[in-house]
Amino acid sequence: MQRKSLDVWVGLFVVLGVVALMFLALKAGNMSTLSFAKTYAVTAKFDNIGGLRPQAAVKGAGVVVGRVAKISFDDKHYQALVTLNLEEGYKFPKDSSAKILTAGLLGEQYIGIEAGGDVNNLVAGDKISRTQSATVLEDLINQFIYSKAAEGKDSK
Repeated sequence: MQRKSLDVWVGLFVVLGVVALMFLALKAGNMSTLSFAKTYAVTAKFDNIGGLRPQAAVKGAGVVVGRVAKISFDDKHYQALVTLNLEEGYKFPKDSSAKILTAGLLGEQYIGIEAGGDVNNLVAGDKISRTQSATVLEDLINQFIYSKAAEGKDSK
């Protein structure tokens, strides 16, 4: 009887370990908020996507309204082409804008959509024309350093 009880506890421990590993894998792959709702695809072009990744959140007013489906490179305009899968329950006007934002100072990047004022809504296959690229921390630091260096030259 003692052996069976030990086997049950070991089995339970192994199952809990597998569940914990699956949870970590889903969190690391940003798949923990996987949704099976119907979606429609829209595209947006950005000059710089920074660290944006497929499956990154698409948020409107802080609410997750979709996911980044695909990121590719447009070699005619030299821009990143981002395909967004927005849930059908969320409608945005055609003149909405998209920008790449960062969660926290050094957190993961996501796309924020700001609604426009058009009476017609985005539908599958539409393009969001008003976009704002990711802010790259290194570029901000370089601009600050160069502006301080320029101030130093002017004072002499």
